[in-house]
Amino acid sequence: MSYRNKTYIAFDGDNDMRYYQIMCAWKENDHIDFNFYNAHDLSSARDSSQEESIKRQLRERMQNSKQFILLVGEKTRYLTKFVKWEVEYARKLDLPIIVSNLNGTRMYDSARCPSWVVDNDTSTVHVSFGKDIIKYALDNFPDWYASNKHKGSELYYPASVYKA
Repeated sequence: MSYRNKTYIAFDGDNDMRYYQIMCAWKENDHIDFNFYNAHDLSSARDSSQEESIKRQLRERMQNSKQFILLVGEKTRYLTKFVKWEVEYARKLDLPIIVSNLNGTRMYDSARCPSWVVDNDTSTVHVSFGKDIIKYALDNFPDWYASNKHKGSELYYPASVYKA
């Protein structure tokens, strides 16, 4: 398998696309210290494609990824066709999962985050949506996960990390 260096971002394409676009804008802005190698730049899944064709393209993207971000919006908990499959496949690939709450919540949000994201065998980290905390998670969580992945807990960063 090729070297994994991409970040895979899963989100509700109908309702939360603007947050994904904001992350891409942070990445492209020379005056903002935020960077990631976007797995969605690799190929294009079309809405008119058959489900298996889309999943094949998503698998290719994830197989080249070293980490996974799930943007959790108001309706994410109901997305079982693709987002649930993406999370399950990320777990199969043993990717560290960073959950970013679009409503500003800094920890696991049971009202919005799907119950199927919670896994008793592996850990995820939950952060609010913001460039500094997402950058911090991208820079720190994958290494922590590699050493501690089987702790099986929903983690979050304390207020001191957000202040720093």
